[in-house]
Amino acid sequence: MILALDTTSEYGSIALAEGEVVVEAEEVRSAEGFGHVIFQRVQALLARRGLALADIAGYAAASGPGSFTGVRIGLTAVKGLAEAHGKRVVPVSNLLALARAGSGDLRAPLIDARRGEIYGAVYTAQLDPVIPEVAAPLARFLELVGDRAVTYITTGFEPAPGLLVVKAPRALAVPVAQIAARVFAEGEALLPEQVEANYIRRSDAELAVPPS
Repeated sequence: MILALDTTSEYGSIALAEGEVVVEAEEVRSAEGFGHVIFQRVQALLARRGLALADIAGYAAASGPGSFTGVRIGLTAVKGLAEAHGKRVVPVSNLLALARAGSGDLRAPLIDARRGEIYGAVYTAQLDPVIPEVAAPLARFLELVGDRAVTYITTGFEPAPGLLVVKAPRALAVPVAQIAARVFAEGEALLPEQVEANYIRRSDAELAVPPS
């Protein structure tokens, strides 16, 4: 079993998967963050399935981009659980998870990055990168896409009129678990200490610090 978390926005989620088959998934909304609720919800989900943490073969988490605090909470949780039980971890990009949840031969997941920018990328249906992940103004990203026939994928963010947009479920833990299952099967899961966040750009706090 793989246990996957997404705490990168207020619409978090937990998923339990056997291979790429999701056994159970649950949305966990918390506008105040997830540090005080995520372990309780994990324990409740496992209890419903008659499982313990010792039964989990590996862990996965949405690694960003997203809320900087939210990204840290999810990654810290799975890293701690994996270390305690001698397991491995797969961090999964939120953009890649959106692409997995979408449709089309070329998939362009978009996340509102604020400050007049989006996080975006383009993947094939097999999740191979065509345009790497970037933080950029939408107009600049559309220039990068050019005349490619892509399907834009969001969880509710409306990027611009006239774009073909598919709305993906907010429960990103589901595609995170499915992507992680492939990585585990290929033997490429990481030790907890090897896992890093996928911020793409620096936080507001870091940007506020003048260069030395």
